[in-house]
Amino acid sequence: MPDGDRLMRQALADGVFPGAVLLAARGGEVLVHAAYGIANLHTQRPVTPATVFDLASLTKPLATTLAVMLLCQQGRLEPDQCLAAVVPAAAHGDKHEITIAQLLAHTSGLPAYRPYYRQLALLPESARRPRLRQLLLDEPLLHPPGANVLYSDLDFMLLEWVVETAAGQRLDRIVAEQVYAPLQAIPLFFIDGKHPAPPAVYAATELCAWRGRLMQAEVHDENAHALGGVAGHAGLFGTAAAVHTILAELLAAYHGRPEARLFRSEVVRRFWQPVPGVGKTLGFDLPSAVGSSCGRFFPPDSIGHLGYTGTSFWIHRTQQLAVILLTNRVHPSRDNISIRQFRPQIHDAVMQALLTA
Repeated sequence: MPDGDRLMRQALADGVFPGAVLLAARGGEVLVHAAYGIANLHTQRPVTPATVFDLASLTKPLATTLAVMLLCQQGRLEPDQCLAAVVPAAAHGDKHEITIAQLLAHTSGLPAYRPYYRQLALLPESARRPRLRQLLLDEPLLHPPGANVLYSDLDFMLLEWVVETAAGQRLDRIVAEQVYAPLQAIPLFFIDGKHPAPPAVYAATELCAWRGRLMQAEVHDENAHALGGVAGHAGLFGTAAAVHTILAELLAAYHGRPEARLFRSEVVRRFWQPVPGVGKTLGFDLPSAVGSSCGRFFPPDSIGHLGYTGTSFWIHRTQQLAVILLTNRVHPSRDNISIRQFRPQIHDAVMQALLTA
């Protein structure tokens, strides 16, 4: 895949990111798995295929959504359930009729983002999650549930609450024990601030003014950090190979192939069904009509997601192709947004090569 390799090396030279891993696969077969650049500008440690990245908002589809899917498969949740049916504290107020599906599809009416960490960081750690949940319940809706789509971290903060209430277990433990371990999707994990980070080579992220240090083996997202590193919208770490293991499982289940070990075909198909007029499925993105990050060769029903730190995946469901790009583009600063122009270029180069091979 010479064009893809050339583009990746040019991106390093142009400062799009310090380091990256690119993985392309057809079903369970890895076709490209290449590492580029450096994981840490200060130590000059190189990126390898085993480098662990802060996956940022890939947490939404690869942790929280998978937990919801599993609980639906087990009969403990339903996408059309109202929030108040699962979380009794939501029974009073303007959020009781929001459905789990609306949270997954970002049509709840909640705002995109709030810097809750500024309040939470002033509290003892044990008080932070209960306070966050009260803040979420108190947050005014911008529009009635189902009326508009607005990508929102708050939706997945609420979904974490839904998952933990339905399962009686923390989100990180649910996915570790019931998803990642059975699928051998290793390493994929949250870093709980109460315990040392698992031994690994980590890609550094931002030199953070709020925290006063370079972020490495600590979650970049401030709200997730204030919660101890485990959150529904961010906090997941992993390698490109581990991400591919999850995507290969979902593709196998979607197509009803015997390699699927965990998820049932009807569940994956339900969650990958486009929500009319929204441009998303339940927990996953679809390509934008104009200027999509996945470029020109992923069809409109492709499945994907982006992460703020410079991570992404896209799946061509009929061709069973997946392209995973993990970078540390926020190292040393989030002000570097060159990846927005780069993403469609690299996806075009990779997909052209795969579709004509």
